[in-house]
Amino acid sequence: MMFKRKLLAAAAALALSGAAHAQISGNVVKIGVLNDQSGTYADLAGPGSTLAARMAVEDFKAKEKGINVEVVFADHQNKPDVGSQIANKWFDAEGVDLIIDVPTSSVALAINQITKTKGKAFIVSGAAASDLTGKACSPNTIHWTYDTWALANGTGSAIVKTGGDTWFFLTADYAFGHALERDTEAVVLKNGGKVLGKVRHPFPGQDFSSFLLQA
Repeated sequence: MMFKRKLLAAAAALALSGAAHAQISGNVVKIGVLNDQSGTYADLAGPGSTLAARMAVEDFKAKEKGINVEVVFADHQNKPDVGSQIANKWFDAEGVDLIIDVPTSSVALAINQITKTKGKAFIVSGAAASDLTGKACSPNTIHWTYDTWALANGTGSAIVKTGGDTWFFLTADYAFGHALERDTEAVVLKNGGKVLGKVRHPFPGQDFSSFLLQA
C-alpha cells in the first residue's frame, strides 16, 4: 500500500505539474483509475488502487495548494474493448486528464494508443508487457513498476543459470503472456537452455490440467 501511495503521489504530481496544468480544463485535475474491480486482478489492483489514489491526493495536499483534484474509477473487466470505451468517454466527455494503473497488458496497450492520439497522460503500474516501452512506446505513457523484460532477465536468467535449463511454456493467451513467453524464451536460449514446447491457455482460466498433460 505504501508503494502504491508513492506511485500515485507521483501520478498526482505529474498531472498537477505546470506543463500539464496549462491544458487542464474546468480548473479540476481529474484522475481516472482504470482497472479490474471484480475479477482476476481485483486483489492486485481493484478497489485498493482507487483508495490509494485518493490517499495520494491527500498526501499531495492538493487543496492546500489551491488545486481541485477528482479521482474516478471504472472496471475494464480485463477486456480491451471495454477499457477503450471507458477511456474514450473519460477523455472526450468527462474531462479526465490522466489514466493510471490498468493491469492487463492487452487493455493497457489499447489505452496507450488512445492516450497518445488524444494528447492525454497515462501511467501504467499494473500491466507488464515490455511492448509498452518497446514497439508501442509513447511520449504520453510512463511504464512504472515492472515489465516482462525484467522478469525474463531477472528470474528467468537466474533459473537457467542455477540448472533449470529445460523449459515448457504454459502461457496465458493475451498480450502479457505472449510478451513474457517471448522475452523469457530469448533469455533461456541466450544462456544455453532449451525450450521443448509451448501451449497457450485462455485468459482468465483456472483449470490447467489438460495443458499440463501436454507438457
